[in-house]
Amino acid sequence: MSKKASAASSARVLTRLRLKNFTTFSDLDLEPSRGVNVFVGQNGTGKTHLMKVAYAACAVAKTGEDMSEKLIRVFLPRGRALGRLVRRQQGQDRCAVEVRRANRLLRTQFATNSRAADAAFTIGAGTWKDSKVDAVYIPVKEMLAHAPGFLSLYASREIPFDETYADLLHRAFRPIPRGPLDPFRKRFLPRLREAIGGSVTVENEEFYLRNRRGNLEFSLLAEGVRKLALLWLLIHNGSLTTGSVLFWDEPETNLNPSLFGIAMETILELQRIGVQVFLATHDYVILKELDLRRKPSDEATFHSLFHGEDGRDVECRSSREYSGIDPNAIAETFDSLYDRTISKDFPDIAK
Repeated sequence: MSKKASAASSARVLTRLRLKNFTTFSDLDLEPSRGVNVFVGQNGTGKTHLMKVAYAACAVAKTGEDMSEKLIRVFLPRGRALGRLVRRQQGQDRCAVEVRRANRLLRTQFATNSRAADAAFTIGAGTWKDSKVDAVYIPVKEMLAHAPGFLSLYASREIPFDETYADLLHRAFRPIPRGPLDPFRKRFLPRLREAIGGSVTVENEEFYLRNRRGNLEFSLLAEGVRKLALLWLLIHNGSLTTGSVLFWDEPETNLNPSLFGIAMETILELQRIGVQVFLATHDYVILKELDLRRKPSDEATFHSLFHGEDGRDVECRSSREYSGIDPNAIAETFDSLYDRTISKDFPDIAK
């Protein structure tokens, strides 16, 4: 990567996230890695919320939208009331969201009784939007099989899907860039194509897996294969390239464990070409595949989210090593399962 390209890519990297009284967070201050960021923690510790806030900030940098409006469309609070994103506690309160990219700052504040975008304000929006960020958010639910007609329905009707689904389909429908494949796509796409058993095509808003046997519509594919096929498509059409940001919520969902390795290898390869990655997981194998496949030069940080002593506030500890994740509810559960298996199969040894 040239120095100019490296500098441009650095301007798109998220360097700090601070959430004060936002949803489950009373005061979270996080400095993400410029490479891979893995969020672990029990249900209700805000992993998805954290990634959605960061995604919304990236999206407004590209589109010029108001941050508070994007938060409403990404979180879908009841009645589109922005104030419902303020952390629940007695009395009126305000929350603040700060996202930084080096010296660029996006800051939004609003109160419990705020209902619309005009109740929020943004500082530094001009400089924030000077460097556009191409971000992709992959939600837990797979969307390509439901693509036909979805975008037109979403544009004209109120349906219970947050905007990450529509945004993802817009990126999936992108035509491929002109010219020959760049070295990364030329080298890595065949590996993904082998894993999914073909390449992805689209006709009349319907996605197909194409191979020597013909076209197989996505609705007939296993959902796990669709997930990897989506990665192939986003890399092929240039949505995931140097300087972009990927958010992936629970990649393990409906994915056969035998495919976890290629999924995590793809994440690491994207990081190596300058894609910043955020992913949330509950799976031990996902964590270990990432840990075992990473090279010394790979940048990865594990962020453990957990409830503090009062049981209400969510805290975060970060580590650059898998062994430093603390607390690690995933490993603790796996260890417990292993110990119980030994006790059952070898009762004499367990004694």
